[in-house]
Amino acid sequence: MHYNCLIVDDEIELAKMTAEYFRMFDVSTQYVDSAQACLDFFKEGNTADLVLLDINLGDGSGFDVCKKLREEMQLPILFISARQSDDDVLIALSIGGDDYVKKPYSLSVLLAKVKVNLKRIKQMQDAGNSGSVSPSEESENEGKNFYMDYPTMSVVIKGNNIPLKAKEYALLDCLYKHHDTIVKKEVLFDEVWGDTFFSDSTLNVHIRKLREKIEENPNEPKLIKTVWGTGYILELS
Repeated sequence: MHYNCLIVDDEIELAKMTAEYFRMFDVSTQYVDSAQACLDFFKEGNTADLVLLDINLGDGSGFDVCKKLREEMQLPILFISARQSDDDVLIALSIGGDDYVKKPYSLSVLLAKVKVNLKRIKQMQDAGNSGSVSPSEESENEGKNFYMDYPTMSVVIKGNNIPLKAKEYALLDCLYKHHDTIVKKEVLFDEVWGDTFFSDSTLNVHIRKLREKIEENPNEPKLIKTVWGTGYILELS
């Protein structure tokens, strides 16, 4: 079976309520209550567009589940947890999480975040299904030292194709669309995460991971510059 969303949470009533709410808005959702059940879900041939993953599971840690999932798939993983510390957020994002939602959460806000990710997944699938890059796109990108390659969800820098994770691609694509101008944090939160009220630490972690992939020296970035107190700018000119 294929679902838009898999919820992994040992708070059964909360998971059930969230799944029922999502289904009301045509987001097909399944839920499981343990780390092993999550892994079995995929081993049995089921698929999901994204995962909502709790950290404290009865039979293990959501952190370990995330690491195992990342070994085989690149689907968005959004952590949902009652753990409030910045350290937990940083760990979750550093090991491959795309987002971190603290409990208690608003169902409408969580749904909005899920829909943002599903919309982006649909766009990527449509781009992939369209086949190779069109002649007009090839002509547009010819001679460029830096451009986004939507079908392969990567960035091409000086002829080198650099694969990105879903959230990394979305973040860099947003900066690319506004390159050489300052992009405020609120704009990034809204366009990439679907939420204007978000944690700076989440954005900082993803910016750091992007720099590690595309900068010659991440500690002295020449492409993604920080504009303190405001946001970031992708300098290409």
